[in-house]
Amino acid sequence: MFIEKIDRDELLKPLQTVVGIVERKQPLPILSNVLIEKNSTSIVFVATDLEIQISTKQSIESNSDFGTLTVSAKKLQEILRVLPDSSQVSLDIQENKLLIKANKSRFSLQTLPAKDFPVVAEQLVGATKINIKQGVLKKLLGLVQYAMAQQDIRYYLNGVLLLIEGDQIRLIATDGHRLAYVSAKLENSYNKYEVILSRKTVNELSKLLTDTEEVVNLELAEKQVRFTFQNIILTSKIIDGKFPDYERVIPNYTNHLILDRVTILHALQRAAILSNEKFRGVRFVLTEKTLRIISSNSEQEEAQEEIENDYHGPALDIGFNVNYLLDGLNSTPSQAVTFSFGDPNSSILITVPGENDYKYVVMPMRI
Repeated sequence: MFIEKIDRDELLKPLQTVVGIVERKQPLPILSNVLIEKNSTSIVFVATDLEIQISTKQSIESNSDFGTLTVSAKKLQEILRVLPDSSQVSLDIQENKLLIKANKSRFSLQTLPAKDFPVVAEQLVGATKINIKQGVLKKLLGLVQYAMAQQDIRYYLNGVLLLIEGDQIRLIATDGHRLAYVSAKLENSYNKYEVILSRKTVNELSKLLTDTEEVVNLELAEKQVRFTFQNIILTSKIIDGKFPDYERVIPNYTNHLILDRVTILHALQRAAILSNEKFRGVRFVLTEKTLRIISSNSEQEEAQEEIENDYHGPALDIGFNVNYLLDGLNSTPSQAVTFSFGDPNSSILITVPGENDYKYVVMPMRI
C-alpha cells in the first residue's frame, strides 16, 4: 500500500497548489503528470512545465511503504475534488496503475515511471537572497500584473521586471500601451539586481501567496529565480531580454486632478457600456471644475458622465482605452487617486495622493 487511509484534504490541498502550471496538452505526456514522493513523515508533490517547477510538502503519519510515482495531475485532482469532504483515501500501486479507494468508490489511473519525470535543475549558484513578507509581495504583484503583455513578440514584455536596489524592491509591467510601477522598502540593503519574471510565474505567485506577515525567501540568479514560502518552493526560468527604460515612460506633469476612486471608477464602468466594442475608447473633456467622460459606438449610441472637481489647469480633450483605466483603478485600494495630464497627445499618469510608490501610465488614443 502506497498510502493507507489519509484524509482527502491532505492530498487535495497540496495537489491544488502545484496543479496550476500543468497543461492538459503537453509535448511530453509525463508533463501532464504530478510527481508524488512519499516517506514516513510526508508526501511531496511536484509539477513542472520545464519553465516553472512547483513543489510542496504535506506532513502525514503513515507506516505504509515509501515510494515515488507520477500520475495525471488533472484527473487525480478531479477525483479527489468530487469525493465527500470527510473521505478517507487509500492509494495503492498495482503494476503500472494507481488504484484509488475511498468509501465504496474505486478508480484506476495510468502511471508513468518517476525516473522519467523532468525535474528542473537548480541554477542558483551565487544567487542574491532576499526576504520579504508574503502580504507585501502579493500586494505589489497585484498592483502591476494586469499591465503585462499577452503573447507579445517582444517576449520581454510578457512578464514583470523585478528590480532590487539598495533597500528598495520595484516591480514594473508594460504592454507598450500602459505601464504600471510599484515600489516598497525592504528591511535590508542589497546590490542592484534585476530579473524579468514570466507571466505564468507572476500569475502562480499571485494565487499561492497569502496576505500574511509570513516571509518569502527570494533567490535571484542569472537564469533562474526561486521563491520559498510555507511548504512551497516555486522555481522558474527568467525571461532573457532587456526590459524597456521605464523611467523615461513615467512623466512629470504639473496639471493634477484629485478624484474619489470609487466615483471615477463607477463613472467609467457606466461609460464603458456604450463604448466601441473593439477599441473601447472614452473621451475625457476636462475644463475648470468639470470632467466629462464621453463614449460612443458604431451604432451612434452615446453615454456621458459628468464629475465636478477642483481642476484649474488648461482645458483638455483626450481619449483613452477605458479597460486600461479600469484595470488601474480596480487594482488600487486607495480612497482617492490623482490624474495628472500633459497635453492632448500625452499619456495620463495615475497615482495616489501623497504617495510616490505607485504609478500607472496610460497612453492616449484617437477617438
